[in-house]
Amino acid sequence: MAPKRGVKTPVPVKKKPEKVVNPLFEKRPKQFGIGGALPPKRDLHRFVKWPKVVRIQRQRRILKQRLKVPPALNQFTRTLDKNLATNLFKMLLKYRPEDKAAKKERLLKRAQAEAEGKTVEVKKPIVVKYGLNHITYLIEQNKAQLVVIAHDVDPIELVVWLPALCRKMEIPYCIVKGKARLGAIVHKKTASVLCLTSVKNEDKLEFSKILEAIKANFNDKFDEVRKKWGGGIMGSKSQAKTKAKEKLLAKEAAQRMN
Repeated sequence: MAPKRGVKTPVPVKKKPEKVVNPLFEKRPKQFGIGGALPPKRDLHRFVKWPKVVRIQRQRRILKQRLKVPPALNQFTRTLDKNLATNLFKMLLKYRPEDKAAKKERLLKRAQAEAEGKTVEVKKPIVVKYGLNHITYLIEQNKAQLVVIAHDVDPIELVVWLPALCRKMEIPYCIVKGKARLGAIVHKKTASVLCLTSVKNEDKLEFSKILEAIKANFNDKFDEVRKKWGGGIMGSKSQAKTKAKEKLLAKEAAQRMN
């Protein structure tokens, strides 16, 4: 019989073959609702409201990249390379001044010796000098043999004139990373400047090599450095816009020439 008009013929439904599920490995989908499984870790870096101190630090770093920096300040971005700095700090650690406990012990021994009636010979030790006023005096008196300046002194005006003074007095100077590293040598939190006035006979050869390398990097390049401005580094978007403008101008200039 022919089907009646307006009546759809039922389409036979194909039965899907049933998958054989291994009961050993049962599928357990995670539910991330309230009281369910913990969500996977996501990078929330962009959504974090950082403390004000951190934000100021980052803004200051970006500003220092963007703004044009005069040569007197820009010279503090040129620091001693890692190998030479390691050798220098090894040398400075040899001439580390005594801490409070060692000084107390030395004075106690001296007092005991004097009480017993013995004569005590006092030898002035060869140690690293620190303190900005003291080191300035040593440079002016031409007693300093090497001056080490930290690159991150704040405010920078405290030491900005020091390289020029060292250059004038023909004293080797260098700029190293970290006022905290300099401070650790003299048992302080931070130190802006350190100075060596002399070294022992066994260290003179090594010290002379360090001085030669430092002179080549800093004293001899002083005239070149004092003319070099820093900063002016724009962001990636700004650089891309500038390059696009330059390309367009170059294209227009080429069309005019033709």
